[in-house]
Amino acid sequence: MIAIDTSAFARYLDGIDAPDTRAVEVAIENRAGVFPPVVLSELLSNPEMSASLREITGRVPLLDLHGGYWHRTGFMRAALLRDGYKAFLADCLIAQSCIDNDVPLITRDRDFRHFVKAGLKLL
Repeated sequence: MIAIDTSAFARYLDGIDAPDTRAVEVAIENRAGVFPPVVLSELLSNPEMSASLREITGRVPLLDLHGGYWHRTGFMRAALLRDGYKAFLADCLIAQSCIDNDVPLITRDRDFRHFVKAGLKLL
């Protein structure tokens, strides 16, 4: 399994040829791609979402949330904020779901590098 972030998936849909979008393409083709639940919510929040996007997102499975997820996310966010890092709530929720499921994240968003010390694996 490989988790796909909103930033990489949006670039993939835009047809951008880059390492992150090629990784998304391979993950989807191999049926290894998964969405953290928050990513699906972000994607579905687009009021101009096309029917084809809705169809594609419906074929990508979601990562499971494990007991204690909300607490671990809050504690991780507090630690990052205490250390002076950016820690947007959505990013924390995405990172924690990947950490809990031990899956790497395909992303273009450099803010996720701060989560590596908490156990996030990036592609």
